[in-house]
Amino acid sequence: MDRTGFDAPSTPAGSFDAAVSNTGKNAAKNQAAEPRQMPERALIDVVLESLGDDKAEDIVSIDLQGKTAIADHMVVASGRSHRHVSAVADHLLRRMKEAGYGTARVEGLTQGDWVLMDGGDVIVHIFRPEVREFYKLEKMWSADVEAEHVAVN
Repeated sequence: MDRTGFDAPSTPAGSFDAAVSNTGKNAAKNQAAEPRQMPERALIDVVLESLGDDKAEDIVSIDLQGKTAIADHMVVASGRSHRHVSAVADHLLRRMKEAGYGTARVEGLTQGDWVLMDGGDVIVHIFRPEVREFYKLEKMWSADVEAEHVAVN
């Protein structure tokens, strides 16, 4: 047993190279694979097209460049119901991965009130209309207020 309490497969001393080289049928194929290429389309384009295709409502794209370092763009959209919000987010997650952007970090997918997706350069918020009206994120982030004019208590 190893320190986690599970039986680990034992490898005789000196045969580590043999164990690594025999890790499966696809080991040779994976070693010969080409380096991962950059996606052809910009992430913001993938996001906006996916939201439009899935009938998200009131789609707003906010350019965050120069406002914060957390992302280049923020997209806010609404779904008509819990199920619609979750489905739009699930489809977007799949399309981002298919476009070569990997798996985004996601919060709120199972509840369907407010889904937050962090794709790195683009942050996506998908709300039910009532929740979106309550938080008013696009109003907060689209304000053109310089940092020196913001009062912090």
